[in-house]
Amino acid sequence: MNDVSELKQFAVVHARSLNIKRYQELLDRIDNDREGAPGSWARVWTEAGDRLTEAGRPLDASRRYALARFPYPDGPARAQAGKLCVAAFDAWRRDKPGIERLDVELPTGRVGCWATGLSAAKPLPLLLVMGGVVTLKEQLGPALVLLRKLGVAAIVTEMPGVGENTLAYDADSWRQLSALIDAVADRADVARTYAYTFSFSGHLALRCAAEDSRITSVITSGAPVRQFFLDEEWLRQVPQLTLDTVAHLIGAGRAELAGRLRPLALTDAHLDRVQVPVSYLASRRDEIIPPGEVQLLREHVRELRVLENDDVHASPKHVADSLLWLILTVLRLRGRPDPRRVPVAALWLLLRARHKLTRSPR
Repeated sequence: MNDVSELKQFAVVHARSLNIKRYQELLDRIDNDREGAPGSWARVWTEAGDRLTEAGRPLDASRRYALARFPYPDGPARAQAGKLCVAAFDAWRRDKPGIERLDVELPTGRVGCWATGLSAAKPLPLLLVMGGVVTLKEQLGPALVLLRKLGVAAIVTEMPGVGENTLAYDADSWRQLSALIDAVADRADVARTYAYTFSFSGHLALRCAAEDSRITSVITSGAPVRQFFLDEEWLRQVPQLTLDTVAHLIGAGRAELAGRLRPLALTDAHLDRVQVPVSYLASRRDEIIPPGEVQLLREHVRELRVLENDDVHASPKHVADSLLWLILTVLRLRGRPDPRRVPVAALWLLLRARHKLTRSPR
């Protein structure tokens, strides 16, 4: 069983990012994490999703099911919630033009995806979107509606071991990105591939960019680089929920986790081979990613843009301006004049100024 207080702490971040209203009412009803028990984590969130499904609100339902599954399936209740999350999102996207299901079969497993803008007749630049160790593709999927309007083909998927991704999470996991690019090479301009990858998947994107020249930029937030994987002292203060989730994905017991993480650390040689622009969103009070990771990138990546937020991991208080930063970055990387850049930039600057004005003294 997970620590309920820690579950609630992390759930707030996800509830805000998913625009879940009145989430505190549900959290207040949860008092245990026992499999199938009344008042248990998975049951309370699943029942909330069921009510929204019955009310004909599949997207809102899928978001509750995603939290019911959080942080990973450790029993039948969370596993069922994961399936309900996929089904509810699928029901929602069927009313949205241009969002399609994409499954990529590889020798080592299957990668489930949602996609938009793929066309053999009119191949567009490709944007790969991937979440971290607890993020389902269905949580990111609604962004496909917006990404379609930006003039890119986009794929939203999951890290190895997360959701419907059956691949193993190990030092070779970066190859998944190349495999996805291969899979849509006939329906997208993959020579211009942008990787927008959150947290731990940002690490995979950096590693892949060192080898695959089709990745022309990496946009990430709170990505581990080296110190997270090597610094055992730092690991001892990382939240237990995060460590348990990473151990689950990597297939290791907690006692052997540190040793299994070491092969994932990016070397100087790896980072020196990243010759493309990297945009990195850092949180100054990140409780998961060591602060030295950004310095490593500054020392080795030639084209690095860093945006810092006075926030915890994933910058939950900066969801809106982080999204605008993504849009601006994509528009800038496309390298052509776009009238949308001016109003988006103005709104982004306004939100950044508001955060500075309302930030409490340190």
